[in-house]
Amino acid sequence: MQRRRFSFRIPARLMVVSLILFAIALCSATWAITMGDYPLSLGQVINALAGTGEKFQLLVVREWRLPVAIAAVVFGALLGIGGAIFQSITRNPLGSPDVIGFDAGSYTAVVLVILVLGNTHYWSIAFAAIVGGIVTAFAVYVLAWRKGVQGFRLIIVGIGVSAMLSSVNAYLITRADVEDAMVVGFWSAGSINRITWQSLLPSLVIAAVIIVAAIVLARSLRFMEMGDDVATTLGVKTNSTRLALIVVGVATSALVTAAAGPISFIALVAPQLARRLTKTPGVSLVAAAAMGSALLSCAHLLSLIISSFYRTIPVGLLTVSIGGCYMIWLLLRETRRQYRTGTIR
Repeated sequence: MQRRRFSFRIPARLMVVSLILFAIALCSATWAITMGDYPLSLGQVINALAGTGEKFQLLVVREWRLPVAIAAVVFGALLGIGGAIFQSITRNPLGSPDVIGFDAGSYTAVVLVILVLGNTHYWSIAFAAIVGGIVTAFAVYVLAWRKGVQGFRLIIVGIGVSAMLSSVNAYLITRADVEDAMVVGFWSAGSINRITWQSLLPSLVIAAVIIVAAIVLARSLRFMEMGDDVATTLGVKTNSTRLALIVVGVATSALVTAAAGPISFIALVAPQLARRLTKTPGVSLVAAAAMGSALLSCAHLLSLIISSFYRTIPVGLLTVSIGGCYMIWLLLRETRRQYRTGTIR
């Protein structure tokens, strides 16, 4: 009996692009540490990280700003991985947890916890966000099931569920007290500035588990990009593998949403931008993770630059603006492509 051989060869272009993107993410995160109400030089940041700076600088860098910088890099990578998974299994550039509606489910659960139960504790909100995302994913999966789950049907059902949940969220907020509505609004803006070591460390442990699971499933994911028939021929159990991939993809979105609130469109944009830079036939998890890290780190840095001139802007609002522009471009591009191929007239 012949053993299967697993190939871990990575194309040179993909490796170089991924390393450059991760370098951009790290540089942006380091630059962000220098900014804030107490500006620091790069040398002061390096000294503080090495433990040789002044006591107050050590406090600012290592206790206040370093967790936020790490969160930008790690959470961006998770969102990139989640987007790559959903775009691969749906074989559609619009496939991402925020478009399909899982973020809306987390939002609804948090709104219910804050407005109905009156609980604003961080861990209660985080737990509600995770449960809401998982329950919504299960509902979308069941509703999209027709002797299996097809990618296009999953997206359409997810968009419908997202629209319904968004209307429920809007109704609940209109019935809420002003203070509770402000708490919901602040959380829904999506901000990593409130990340502390206490909330980051558990997130890093869970993130490590998610990344390992994604690596284990990466080979099957590449086969499923070729279609269910090809994947089945190659020995992949498509339905169970797709379910496992959905669980991992939902976990990436739920973890980030639980820790920082909904940060939209990174999962949508990162895989496609990475694919165009690497020129690979499919969506690479490594490149998508690197692009997600770079995008979120740069968005966080941009929010700090804007806040130094104007006022604090949550990073989630910036990613929505960037993602909205990207979606318009994507729809126009797809329309032009369909006109060229004669698909629409």
